[in-house]
Amino acid sequence: MHRPQRQAEGTRAWQRVVIDVPGPRFEPTPPRVSGGVCSDAECDGWSTPGLTLRSASVRGERHRYYRQPRQDAVCAVLHEETGAVVFAVADGLSSASAATIGAAEACRAAVWALHAQLDEGRTDFPAAARHAAGTLHRQAAALLRREPDPAQVEELVATTLVAGLARPGGHGAEVSLFRIGDSAAWTLDPARARYRPLFAEKADGDLVPTSVAALPGVPEPLERWSGRLAPGEVLLVGTDGFGDPLGDGDGQVGALFAEHLTAPPSPLWLAHLLDFSRETFDDDRTLLALWPRSEAPR
Repeated sequence: MHRPQRQAEGTRAWQRVVIDVPGPRFEPTPPRVSGGVCSDAECDGWSTPGLTLRSASVRGERHRYYRQPRQDAVCAVLHEETGAVVFAVADGLSSASAATIGAAEACRAAVWALHAQLDEGRTDFPAAARHAAGTLHRQAAALLRREPDPAQVEELVATTLVAGLARPGGHGAEVSLFRIGDSAAWTLDPARARYRPLFAEKADGDLVPTSVAALPGVPEPLERWSGRLAPGEVLLVGTDGFGDPLGDGDGQVGALFAEHLTAPPSPLWLAHLLDFSRETFDDDRTLLALWPRSEAPR
């Protein structure tokens, strides 16, 4: 006698997370094959003896509707000898015609430059930023099939960038990072749902110098932050697609992520959360999170 199979527990389809008034509902369209393409969403997650990492990047509703690719990128690797996690998050400028390529190449270049520096027992953020800028110049040359001038590099592959590293220690982790542009970073105390910005925040009307800075430009001095990530805290690095709806962290978006980042969620669940629907917030969203390891990931 044939018995119908019971649905496995926990396999019910996830409903999209809605915050306040949802955005319009529609079936996403595939991106046009121009200026670089990438998947609608990606996520990653792993743990070392001292740190746990989760990251996710999702295409925003505006890009889904207008058949544009996701222009955010994220990259992270482990430096085996030191136990440091090296990471980068980038947001290709919407004015750049190959922003998708710019963001991805800037992340990879910054991460591997910092990784190579650790092999040499040093950390040089300006050199890593210049290496990323040089990579964008070479990428623009490949796209144009000729040597570009600085303006042409910006028009093709300009991007924001936040990059750095976290070294595990006896009481948390030592974190150092730099940024170019308006992507951001925070420390989160989930128990109190408190977000502490690590760089200058956007002013009303977005009239701050960081909002117009972008690779391939490398500001002098480079905007930097260094400090300790205590046990129980979470380091967050994200693009403004996450930072704008987060605001000061006191609203519904802040409460949602504080609740779900108390301990490391699954990478897929982080991507699901990040893809929340909220009216007027339709940009690509990318978030990288790091926890000092004090308990096994759930």
